[in-house]
Amino acid sequence: MSAIVKAKPALEEFLKLPETEPASEFFDGEILQKPMPQGEHSILQSELCKTIDRLAQTRKIAKAFSELRCTFGGKSIVPDIAVFRWERIPFLPSGRIANNFEINPDWSIEILSPNQSQTKVLGKLLHCSRHGTELGWLLHPEEESILVFTGQKVELYRGTDRLPIINGIELELTVDNVFSWLSFG
Repeated sequence: MSAIVKAKPALEEFLKLPETEPASEFFDGEILQKPMPQGEHSILQSELCKTIDRLAQTRKIAKAFSELRCTFGGKSIVPDIAVFRWERIPFLPSGRIANNFEINPDWSIEILSPNQSQTKVLGKLLHCSRHGTELGWLLHPEEESILVFTGQKVELYRGTDRLPIINGIELELTVDNVFSWLSFG
């Protein structure tokens, strides 16, 4: 008796599939659906985007995109936040933004959700780093810590540690600042 081996889909086949909610990603030949964002994840994601854009977008330095599909290096991922330097954002000749981003972000931010595989999320950040992403953050709300990727170097930040930001964005944030957004009181 022989086993039936199911062929893994190719990236091109994946990109032709309809979008899912939440988004699916193509990583290491597998299609994986992201978990549905919950309260903490949603607040951190929206506050980080607003904070980055308040300083970077208005000066045309960079733009923070929430849940943007980025296809590069044989994978198609949807970082929680993908920050692109202004000059790298794909624009159409009309001046409108392109729908397809076939490049790596300059700064990739992931927020670990409950029951999400930390290893898979780390794999996405390492993929970004290997393909030219300058900075990666992995926020761990439960532990109130942030793993920071610069090149192939990884460091753990907590409490009053000041977080690194990509050059050109004059933003000072500590880990405590980021996780303070989870309290409205």
